[in-house]
Amino acid sequence: MSGVSAFSLTPIRDGTVDEAAVVRIIERLAGAGVDSIGALGSTGSYAYLTREERARIARLTTEHAGETPVIVGIGALRTEHVLALAEDAQAAGAAGVLLAPMTYQALTPDEVYGLYEDVTAELSVPLVVYDNPGTTHVTFTDDLYAAIASLPHVASFKIPGVPADPAEARARIAHLRSILPAAVGLGVSGDAFGAAGLLAGCDAWYSVIAGTLPDESVAIAAAALAGDAQEAQRRSDQLQPLWDLFAAHGSLRVAASIAEHRGLASRPSLPRPVRGLTDAQHAEVAAALDELGTAA
Repeated sequence: MSGVSAFSLTPIRDGTVDEAAVVRIIERLAGAGVDSIGALGSTGSYAYLTREERARIARLTTEHAGETPVIVGIGALRTEHVLALAEDAQAAGAAGVLLAPMTYQALTPDEVYGLYEDVTAELSVPLVVYDNPGTTHVTFTDDLYAAIASLPHVASFKIPGVPADPAEARARIAHLRSILPAAVGLGVSGDAFGAAGLLAGCDAWYSVIAGTLPDESVAIAAAALAGDAQEAQRRSDQLQPLWDLFAAHGSLRVAASIAEHRGLASRPSLPRPVRGLTDAQHAEVAAALDELGTAA
């Protein structure tokens, strides 16, 4: 897994998945030249969907992604459900799967490891380990990283950002490289850290904003992967109004607002009880896009 992985929304309309909007978004991402498409990640609202809805979205995504590889999220509370979702993703033609350790009861490190051990034993495609403590309330230690990385099919870790200081960021990625097998990649998440993570040595940027602004995200990644720190940071800084809105309202709500503003999805487009942004907040997003010159 390398380059920009654009995580797509799953628009909901009148309580059901808006399949036309899903297709519209996926075809747009594939046309923009992203390196992979992430379906049913946190941005795709996977935790709010039934198995049947998720299987349908996985198929729609792979069918309309063209040659672009698709990574499908398979997170669920029970291991048996994760295994069933992995079956569905593989049957749909996913190039890889993404798994965060979802929790209700707090999981011990042994239980987190056991989840990945059970799932990877049944997989035939690469797996991305999703470290998302803000949502899952699971803290991955470096020892847990190293243990999980030794399992079959583990291809990449989606890490939650990097230190703000470039030297510290490089040191952090270098340390992770030293404890992980050479074949296991590192991908940064937290879009404000996208350029910094790639410049620090990450292989991939697992990006929310790329799901709605793919051209801008591809340009940031291209500069960073070419080693042009100044250009990558300049392009990332241009999106600072959106990073600020992400911090204020959450990336999912802002990404949905962008999609709604650009006509990619009807408003509201998030699954209840998530209500999305207020009219005033939605107007803030529209104003930021107008200022960036990216309005529809």
